[in-house]
Amino acid sequence: MFALVAFTAFEATAVTTVMPTVAEKLDGVGLYALSFAAPLASGVVGMVAAGARSDRHGPVAPLAVALVVFAVGLVVCGTAPSMEVLVAGRLLQGLGAGALTVCLYVVVGLVFPPLLQPAVFASFAAAWVLPSLFGPALAAFVAHALGWRWVFLGVVVLVGAATLLILPALRGVEARGGQGEASRSRLAWAVVGATAVLVLELVGSHRGAVGLLAILALGVVFLSLRRMLPAGALLARRGLPAVIGTRGLLSASFFCAEAYIVFVLQDHWDLTPGTAGLALTAVGLVWAGASQAQSRLGARVSDVVAMRWGATLVLVGTAVLTVVVAGDVSPVLAVAAYVVAGAGMGFGFPRTSVAMLAASSDADRGFNSSALSISDSLGGALALSLSGIVFGLADHAGADPFVSVFVLATGIAVLGVVTALRTAPGRGETVKSPSATGRR
Repeated sequence: MFALVAFTAFEATAVTTVMPTVAEKLDGVGLYALSFAAPLASGVVGMVAAGARSDRHGPVAPLAVALVVFAVGLVVCGTAPSMEVLVAGRLLQGLGAGALTVCLYVVVGLVFPPLLQPAVFASFAAAWVLPSLFGPALAAFVAHALGWRWVFLGVVVLVGAATLLILPALRGVEARGGQGEASRSRLAWAVVGATAVLVLELVGSHRGAVGLLAILALGVVFLSLRRMLPAGALLARRGLPAVIGTRGLLSASFFCAEAYIVFVLQDHWDLTPGTAGLALTAVGLVWAGASQAQSRLGARVSDVVAMRWGATLVLVGTAVLTVVVAGDVSPVLAVAAYVVAGAGMGFGFPRTSVAMLAASSDADRGFNSSALSISDSLGGALALSLSGIVFGLADHAGADPFVSVFVLATGIAVLGVVTALRTAPGRGETVKSPSATGRR
């Protein structure tokens, strides 16, 4: 399980490093943002589908399907003759990765006793940190020595090896009775929402009647979110709805900036992919350090305060990054600003999970956990689609497209701060003590 999480994390980090090169080679800069939004959007579908299937029949079969879909997506990307085909492969990757994540969490709940579960989840966190240390440099080396295609194709072999280890160990895992209609309804809305996000990016930069479809698509995205999130989440209603909204806005702002940080370092300051990728390494270390800091502080810093500080740091980081890029000041300052935003994610992001669990009961814990992941993924996908529209429009207008994207990320971060200010429980809400929910 550790290997599967690590390889998934490595692929995500590696793609961020080499995607500017891929977009240039395939003459597909116009689809750059979509290549990041696609796996996030399809991942929501994978999460909902795998969760429902695992509840009804156990996680083994959906886990096997998820691994196959993820591997096929990697092969499609690695052999893609055009950017359009690569985006299709990214859709498959996201579908498989989203399902894989949910299945692994279900496996932990079924196979490991409660005493060991915190250690397993800690290993998952470590599996995301380690690729940030060596992933960017390794991806840049592979792209230079063998070609960018092997950044995708090489992971297929590693995933296959990990699959041979995990599947035999899952024999005899019992299925659980699950739900029917409710899960199918959520799956349908997940498909609608993911499709609308992708349509938004594809048609958003067009004018006239085609451009109007973007407005319709945006409305459909919000309608689908309204159906899949707790009531009031889109309006930042106090308490749990604002917590869910904060999670989505944090992801939207940060990952909107992250998708373009390596790109802008290469474009504005002519850094190599390997050198620019060090920004991802730095932010991975700082994110992990900030996450450990909030964990050690424990109850001395409340969940509400941690989320507010985290959202504020993301806002400061994206705002400074915008100023640095606009003034063409220094790549070091650009990376430093990005790292500040990463510190905000490490400090505030984990507390959204803790706050959600504290505000949940046995009757709605599964729904709220799913809603938090959906807000996370679909919020990031929506922001990336909007960033692609902004990038294209600014480029056509003769403005700096990178500055425009970072302005968008900063604007979303402002909404994140406003929403985080409303995460304190509202009247009538009961919250369990921190000791009841646990902290990581």
